[in-house]
Amino acid sequence: MKLTREIKTAILVIVSILLFIWGYNFLKGKDLFNSSTRVYVVYDNVAGLVNSAPVTLNGLAIGKVNSIDIQPDGKLLVEMQITTDFPISKSSIAEIYDSGLVGGRQIAIKPNFQDKNYIKSGDYLKASSKLGITDALAQQLEPLQYKVQKLLDNADAMISNINDVLDASTKKNIKNSIAELNKTLSEFSVVSKNVNEMLAENKLKINSAMTNLDKTSANFSKMSDSLAKANLGQTVKNLEKTLASVDKIMSEIEKGNGTVGKLVKDDAMYNNFTKTSKELELLLQDLRLNPTRYVNVSLFGKKNKPYVAPVNDTIKK
Repeated sequence: MKLTREIKTAILVIVSILLFIWGYNFLKGKDLFNSSTRVYVVYDNVAGLVNSAPVTLNGLAIGKVNSIDIQPDGKLLVEMQITTDFPISKSSIAEIYDSGLVGGRQIAIKPNFQDKNYIKSGDYLKASSKLGITDALAQQLEPLQYKVQKLLDNADAMISNINDVLDASTKKNIKNSIAELNKTLSEFSVVSKNVNEMLAENKLKINSAMTNLDKTSANFSKMSDSLAKANLGQTVKNLEKTLASVDKIMSEIEKGNGTVGKLVKDDAMYNNFTKTSKELELLLQDLRLNPTRYVNVSLFGKKNKPYVAPVNDTIKK
């Protein structure tokens, strides 16, 4: 049978259309000649997941993302093409994760090996999303950002307060203080220079004074040795004994023992002593004023003259 030109042209067009469809689907990640399992997951946010992103199981690529479609409620329906024969349970979790800084987002299947109810084409898996490196870093830096912002606010407030304090008058006073400080430092430099010159001129005298000081220290050391050899300890012990005896005597006097103690503590003896002293004073005064009353020597037998008290007699009758 001879094919006409029209039949050949039709066959070529059909083959071209089939190749175009296959190539288009291949570029979209769909393999028309592969009997794979199509599974769906609904996410609130795919966090940068794209078509043809790998689908892994324990790090092994077992499929890819076929399509990502927005649903009427705003959620995202992801179609996965699973090419492995490994049984995956329906209770498994499809988690979006970040494979690295340049690897992009992928889906990791976390299987539940206890569940024996396995998926088939058209089933849905539970959705999960893991923070990427950038998101985790941003979450870690959020408290630091707050602290830095607070520090900047405090610094801004402090600078504002400083500006309020540093008015024109204060700035002028600060400038004057700095000028006075520079003047003081200059004067101190001059004084320091003069002191250095004075020390240089009197270097010999200073050395002589230090030598004399060394000699004085040596003499003091010798004097200390002499005192140590003078049995100073025994002298101190004797002095302590003497002080103890004096303390004992004073204690006896305080108790009223002995003549001195009785004189100090016995009021009757003190009064008698005072009275006796007064009577002796009167007797001596009377003897001075009237000696003939006590010593009478008469060669001619004359009688004693009557006693006449002196004008300034201190004896009261």
